[in-house]
Amino acid sequence: MTTTVAAYAAPAAKAPLERTTIERRAVGESDVLIDIKFAGICHSDIHQAREGWGEAIFPMVPGHEIAGVVSEVGPGVTKFAVGDRVGVGCMVDSCRECENCLAGLEQYCLKGNVGTYNALDKNGEPTYGGYSEKIVVDEAFVVRIPDGLSLDVAAPLLCAGITTYSPLNHWNAGPGKKVAIVGFGGLGHMGVKIAHALGAEVTVLSQSLRKKEDGLRLGADHYYATSDEQTFKDLRGTFDLILSTVSAPLDLDAFLSLLKTDGAFVNVGAPEEPVRLNLFSVIGGRKTLAGSGIGGIRETQEMLDFCAEHGFGAEIELIRADQINEAYERVLSSDVRYRFVIDTATI
Repeated sequence: MTTTVAAYAAPAAKAPLERTTIERRAVGESDVLIDIKFAGICHSDIHQAREGWGEAIFPMVPGHEIAGVVSEVGPGVTKFAVGDRVGVGCMVDSCRECENCLAGLEQYCLKGNVGTYNALDKNGEPTYGGYSEKIVVDEAFVVRIPDGLSLDVAAPLLCAGITTYSPLNHWNAGPGKKVAIVGFGGLGHMGVKIAHALGAEVTVLSQSLRKKEDGLRLGADHYYATSDEQTFKDLRGTFDLILSTVSAPLDLDAFLSLLKTDGAFVNVGAPEEPVRLNLFSVIGGRKTLAGSGIGGIRETQEMLDFCAEHGFGAEIELIRADQINEAYERVLSSDVRYRFVIDTATI
């Protein structure tokens, strides 16, 4: 039997989100029903609700930073029990058969993973995200939230945490490595915390110095303003790895000049506009320009355990559901420190 739950949805592109109800599927053989307690607001929620990344599915219930408690399990579920503290991130299914899925890289499923929202599931039904009271997810795409993390600060880790952990892990950020994080917002502040915990020397490259005190408090060793041309002169050839978390087009040639030989510039922020590049910026110095998506389920669990072990979650501002539209505008004006999280009890 399906379940009717309250949710906040965008009825059309660029329309304000409004309270509504949606249907959740009946709990199947391998499904877990989760009472959502907290849902983070990601910049990608705004991109998709406003069709910044292309045509989208409406009505849309955004939200892929979900933390909650299991309230029912299907008869074939083996990983979870009622009462478990769990999370759901950016995807709720994949083909599970391709070489990437078999390697634990479901985020790069060759047939395309199924997004937590703004996607169609295997039955052709639209998926709805975490701005809601409950969600039904196959246990294979649910992760356990360690006891050392409270659910509210854990929620943003399901996107912001894994989106930064995965490339930092893949490109071997750690002792002896100089890592720069471009942007110090929802993703950037997690990048700083994780890179610091991995043992790297961490620099923040932000437009201004207004968040410098926070950056140093959260683990950065250095903090520079990219609006100052001297920054690009002083830091030329400095970094082994630069992780860009911003969603605005950057002067890639300028940032690539900050890399050492064999350094990598990795994008996790996704601008809506194309960016320009002079290929000599990568040819000189054998540099890598790369991108990275979230992480697979196994790596997402690893990230949660890592954050719990090091005693940190996201820096959050808890809001009521009726503040979502205001929060969207504040995200766009960089007026949040550093992740809005919806208390779903207010939906």
